Amino acid sequence: MSVHEEVQLDRSISVPSQHSAAPHPTYAGRALAVLRIATGLLFLWAFADKAFGLGYATPSAKAWFSGGSPTKGFLGSVDVGPFSGMLHAWAGTWWADSLFMLGLLGLGVAVTLGIGLRLAAITGTIMMALMWIAEWPLARTTDAGRPSSSSNPLIDYHLIYALVLIVLAATAAGTVWGLGHRWNTLAAGRTRWLR
Repeated sequence: MSVHEEVQLDRSISVPSQHSAAPHPTYAGRALAVLRIATGLLFLWAFADKAFGLGYATPSAKAWFSGGSPTKGFLGSVDVGPFSGMLHAWAGTWWADSLFMLGLLGLGVAVTLGIGLRLAAITGTIMMALMWIAEWPLARTTDAGRPSSSSNPLIDYHLIYALVLIVLAATAAGTVWGLGHRWNTLAAGRTRWLR
């Protein structure tokens, strides 16, 4: 295969080889681009609301930039699962707040722009796994014996977000309506894991 050929996944999705020109977008490629941009904006919105307190999930008085903690409420209220004690200890710590906010911002920027999708898939999957652990959907009741509000013991929205990130990276979804092709040829260069 020459460096200018494309790897055909099926008739509707094509992934460019390392040095080829950006492929002409297919319906599937455009659909993945819409999914990518929407997912990236979801992470960017979560960052903006928690950072600035836009009044949706986070009131302005509890904004990160106003001295609030984006992890204290969520991790501090964990009342289910074998890791609740550890998560309570992490709640509101400077490093947990910083890593969480930088993770939201990094994922949002990378996924929206279509750059570094492999790295975003790895770090985003880790973040989603930690949030899954915090909600522990396997339990039917909380530590106090109340119903846990889990509606599915395995498949929840954190797992779906992680799968979306993995699919976006696996299909090189950043090359359509994104900077993925340019990123792959310039910034990532010979470092495959940065793609």
